[in-house]
Amino acid sequence: MTRFDPAGPLRGSLRPPADKSISHRAALIAAMAEGETRIEGYLDAADTRSTLDAVAGLGAEIGVVETTVSVPPGVTPPPTPPAALSVRGVGLRGPRPAAIDVGNAGTLLRLLPGWLAGQDGGEWTLDGDDSIRQRPVDRVASPLREMGADLSCRDDRLPPLEIRGARLRGIEYELPVASAQVKSCLLFAGLLAAGETRIVEPLPTRDHSERMLAAAGAAVRRESGAGDNAAADAPPRGGTVVIQPADRLEVDRIVVPADLSSAAFFIVAGLIVPGSELLLEGVGLNPTRTGLLTILERMGGRIEIAPRGEEGGEPIGDLRVFASELRATEIGGAEVPLAIDELPLVALAACFAEGTTTIRDAAELRRKESDRIATVSDALNALGGAVEATADGMVVTGGGGLRGGNVDSHGDHRIAMLGAVAGLASRDGVEVHGMGAAAVSYPGFEADLALLLGRDGG
Repeated sequence: MTRFDPAGPLRGSLRPPADKSISHRAALIAAMAEGETRIEGYLDAADTRSTLDAVAGLGAEIGVVETTVSVPPGVTPPPTPPAALSVRGVGLRGPRPAAIDVGNAGTLLRLLPGWLAGQDGGEWTLDGDDSIRQRPVDRVASPLREMGADLSCRDDRLPPLEIRGARLRGIEYELPVASAQVKSCLLFAGLLAAGETRIVEPLPTRDHSERMLAAAGAAVRRESGAGDNAAADAPPRGGTVVIQPADRLEVDRIVVPADLSSAAFFIVAGLIVPGSELLLEGVGLNPTRTGLLTILERMGGRIEIAPRGEEGGEPIGDLRVFASELRATEIGGAEVPLAIDELPLVALAACFAEGTTTIRDAAELRRKESDRIATVSDALNALGGAVEATADGMVVTGGGGLRGGNVDSHGDHRIAMLGAVAGLASRDGVEVHGMGAAAVSYPGFEADLALLLGRDGG
C-alpha cells in the first residue's frame, strides 16, 4: 500500500518514458525483418520486456548497443543517452515454434497472432498471467479465421491461444469496434496472405503500425473514409487500410519518442494541482494519439505545444502545462479512439471541473487490463467524487474535487497511477493498493513524480 498526500505545485521539466505502443511494434517488426535493426529509446518496462522475450523465443537475436555523444573540447557533455537495442530478425517466414508467455502484455497478445497465423506448418501457444487470461482474443481470432487461420482458445474467446500456422488469404474486414490492436494484427497477417487485405475502420485509430511497416518496405496505404459524395453531416469514418503481401521487410533504425499516455498523468496533475507549471519534453504527438490534449484544452486546460519535428517518422514536441480552472465537456464519437487510454484521467479531471462531463461511445474501456469503466467509477466515488457508470462510459458531476481515501489498482497500471495523481489533488490523500502495477508501463513513475514535486525520489 502506497500513500500519496496532498501536494504543493508540480514544477520543473521531465522527459516521460518511451512510448509503449511504438516499442511493442518496433520489436515485432524488427523481428519480422531481414538483417539487423537498431531501436533507439525502447521502453524498459514489464510489458515491453515480455515482447522482447517473445521475439527472442521465436528466434530473433537481441543485443544492447552502448551509445555515446561526441562534444567539442571544453564543452560539458549531456547526460549519457540510454543504450539502444539491436534486433537481428528471423524474416517474415522464419519464426520457430515456441510457447510464448506474454505476461500482462495485451498488445503483444493481440498483435503477435497475425504474424504467426500465416506460418504454414508451425505451432505456437500464447498464454500469460491471471489478468491476461481474462482478456478476450476472439476479436483477433474471428477475422484471422476468415483469412484461413487455424486457431483455438479457451471458451472460444480467452487465452491460452493455440495457433497452427496455415496459408492465409486476403479479405476485406470491417472492424465492429475501432481497435488499433485488431487492425495491426490483420496488417501483420496481410503480409503473408494471398491477395490484398483491406481493413475498414469505423473511426480512425492510432497508425503506428502503418507508419512502421511502410518504413520497412511494406506496400500499405490508406483510402479515405466517407467518400466524395458523403453528406456534410455524415458521421466521421476511419477509412480503409490496405496492405499487399510481402516477400521481406527491412528497416535499419527505429526511434521511439516519449509516450503521451505516460505524460498524460503529469498533464492532468499539472492542471488540477494549484500553482503547477511543468515542461514535458520530446513527447510523441501523432495526431491519432492526441485526443486527450484536444479534450483538456476544450475543458479550459492551458497546455502550450511546441512542435520539434519528427523522430523516426513520428511527430514530437514539448508540452508546457499550467494549473487551470476546468469546465465540463462531452466526449464521444470519433475522438474516443484518439484518447481511449487516457479517458480515465479525463474522468479524474472532470471531478475538478465545473459542471457535468459525459463520456460515451467508450465501451472499449471495459476490455482493458481491468473493466476501466467500473474500476474508475468505483475508485473516484470512493474518493468522494460523483461518477455514474454507463454501458459505454461515465457521467461525472464535478466542482467538488476529491476528499481522498483508498484505491485498489486491480492490477491495472493506469488505475494505480490515476490513484497517485488523485492523491496529490485531494483534500486528505489517497492510499493506493497495488501500486506495483505501474511497473507494467512506467517503472520510474513514483521517482519522476517526486522529482516534479521537488522531493528526493531515491
